[in-house]
Amino acid sequence: MKLRFMSMALLAMPLVVHAAIYKAVDKDGHVTYSSAPVKGAKQLDLPPLPVTAPLEQTKPVQRASDDFPEVDNKTQKKRDDFRRRILEDELEAEEKLLIKAREDLSEASPEIYKDANGRTYRNVAKFEKKTKSLSEQIVQHEKNIAALNTELSKLK
Repeated sequence: MKLRFMSMALLAMPLVVHAAIYKAVDKDGHVTYSSAPVKGAKQLDLPPLPVTAPLEQTKPVQRASDDFPEVDNKTQKKRDDFRRRILEDELEAEEKLLIKAREDLSEASPEIYKDANGRTYRNVAKFEKKTKSLSEQIVQHEKNIAALNTELSKLK
């Protein structure tokens, strides 16, 4: 008897779970959705959600050789050599920029000026701003050089 009652209760459960949805719009245009009827609300007639079967376990997609063109060794060698030349040119340019930034930093000096009484002043704030910028440039060039060297080391 208990088993029959429990099975009937479980079968009726989806009917209880299904609830009506109400939509109300107030005078300011704010929309409110509710599962309980509210004054001025209209019941929405929503279609049931689609039920899908679980996806089957699939094997990882393997790339077919037909999808990608084959490249012969000679063509690939040309491409690799071209890439190496580009990276080496970029590395050379970064090394020159690094040297220039270091020279600019070593030559930087505070702006010196004299007032009407002949006293000498230095614009320390401007000097610190300039040296900070140059120091940041040096750090950036060093990072670029390290990245280019890493890329070059990965080439065959």
